[in-house]
Amino acid sequence: MRHLAILGGGSAAFAAAIRAAELGARVTMVERATIGGTCVNVGCVPSKTLIRAAQLAHDREQHAFEGLSSANGRIDLARLVAQKDELVGRLRREKYRDVISAYPSIEYLAGEARFTGPGSLRIRKAAGETLDLEADRILIATGARPWLPPIEGLDRVPRWTNAEALAADGVPSRLIVIGGSAVGAELAQLYARLGSRVTVLEALPTLVPVEDADLGRALEDYFSAEGIEVHTGAAARGVEPRGGGIRVVAEVDGREQAFEGERLLVATGRRANVEALDLPAAGVDLERRGFVAVDDHLRTSRPGIYACGDCTPLPQFVYVAARAGSIAAENAVGEGEERLDLTAVPAVTFTDPQVASVGLTEEEARERGEIVIVRTLGMEHVPRALANRDTRGLIKVVAREADGRILGVHVLSPAAGEVIMTGVLAVKLGLGISDLAATLFPYLTEVEGLRLAAQTFHRRVEQLSCCAG
Repeated sequence: MRHLAILGGGSAAFAAAIRAAELGARVTMVERATIGGTCVNVGCVPSKTLIRAAQLAHDREQHAFEGLSSANGRIDLARLVAQKDELVGRLRREKYRDVISAYPSIEYLAGEARFTGPGSLRIRKAAGETLDLEADRILIATGARPWLPPIEGLDRVPRWTNAEALAADGVPSRLIVIGGSAVGAELAQLYARLGSRVTVLEALPTLVPVEDADLGRALEDYFSAEGIEVHTGAAARGVEPRGGGIRVVAEVDGREQAFEGERLLVATGRRANVEALDLPAAGVDLERRGFVAVDDHLRTSRPGIYACGDCTPLPQFVYVAARAGSIAAENAVGEGEERLDLTAVPAVTFTDPQVASVGLTEEEARERGEIVIVRTLGMEHVPRALANRDTRGLIKVVAREADGRILGVHVLSPAAGEVIMTGVLAVKLGLGISDLAATLFPYLTEVEGLRLAAQTFHRRVEQLSCCAG
């Protein structure tokens, strides 16, 4: 029976442990922090439940339906956070702690591990004693943590990362957010809808800068309409305490500008949790940003040692981490040659409207030498959006000109996260715009917008009846 040691206790680690156990291996998991990792504790689950609460608070005041009265109501953030904590605790128990009991071959240790050689570990248990462990294969799945950029004074002022922002017991009167990618954008809108006056400073030219620029610019307009002050091309240079709050100095369009707030949230990316592992003792290489370098089999530079999840350069999504964990276990324990397929990775930012994408942006496609055709459909042409009286957003499809193959789908809409899965299948299966245009979509759904967007390559949808074929 092979013995697999897994360093970490989050989604990637658990997916690997379960697959290894199914293949008949003995598994030892070592987690130095809280079981469950980022997603269930300080990431996906807590943020999305609070975002939903903030959306309900916003919608009761801001909607386009006549005949519905708005009712002002007090927001009790402490109670919302307590309810969030109840959910997190239940999922941590049901989806992580209880899962271990279903697999007798999985042993879970609370403690910190470091390499003493390529196949050996020294584990300092939470209770204090030390254990030396030998394993046939080792999997590194230690996750990542928020990264603090080298901004003058940042290490000397109180600040939030996503973890503190999701555990606050009160709403700051003014909140400054450094970083306008997914985490920064989501939490900026969350706090704005809970009552903060929010300023977002993003160093790159658009919000959610890894997404198609058209979506980022449109989202900025929607944020501004909600009263969120957004500055793109704004690089924070210095931070200092000021009158019981925070003062941030940034370079905006070549000029120095100061911003003051009660609280500061830093959302500028993440870095791998690898410092305590003593990777040189195992001969494991890091890439330039400090993540564990892996190939598409999830192998590190040292034979017998694998890595997956957010401690690697892979896309930092829980579903990528879990899939990578399963593949790593398959290859480590079952001697397989499975590859991680990243040709169609969906991404969703849970702002309102949501941002969702798969495949190449228009710019990326052209940089790769593709000759493309592109169409953009405003949500005002989607019947469901009209019925909802919410026409914010757009759908953008990027296709290869020669054969019409869909290379990328980019959606900004209230339900973009649900819509994008059809785009994922289109990209993964190599479908063309004619395939989507000729497929039957259910009427009065947002996903029907993808069919309409495909039709715009050959027809003018404003000249079609509601459900014309």
